[in-house]
Amino acid sequence: MAKKKAKPKENKIAVNRQATHNFFIEDRFEARIALQGWEVKSMRDNRVQIKESYITIKNGEAFLFGAHISALPSASSHVVPESRRLRKLLLHRQELNRLIGHVERKGYTLVPLSLYWKKGLVKLELGLAKGKQQHDKRAATKERDWQREKQRVLKHA
Repeated sequence: MAKKKAKPKENKIAVNRQATHNFFIEDRFEARIALQGWEVKSMRDNRVQIKESYITIKNGEAFLFGAHISALPSASSHVVPESRRLRKLLLHRQELNRLIGHVERKGYTLVPLSLYWKKGLVKLELGLAKGKQQHDKRAATKERDWQREKQRVLKHA
């Protein structure tokens, strides 16, 4: 009889919760990130913050800008860690062309949604998004509060 595999631990590294509050997410994509060794070690220790980061497109390539990866205190002495450097996103050419078309012609924004592990590699989930107006944010908050209240009433009824 075969042994049951152990359940893998949580594979999320960082989540940008503000993105769903500030934007309507139209489509989601998955991209790899070109990282240095010390950055991967810091990610394993959950020393990442993508809340204030965004994605830019330059010369037909996508880059993650503003993501903060703080170095471990035991980082190598011959490497100078730069916590907010520009990191290249690795996407398929067809996906990249589609994103470029939406961003340049249709006024969409590329927003990082989450960082996670997949088969030992760091992946970034990015969203093709449109900005929300203030009244859209209030309506979303009102709907979320109503759903929470409804669940409370049903639980006690």
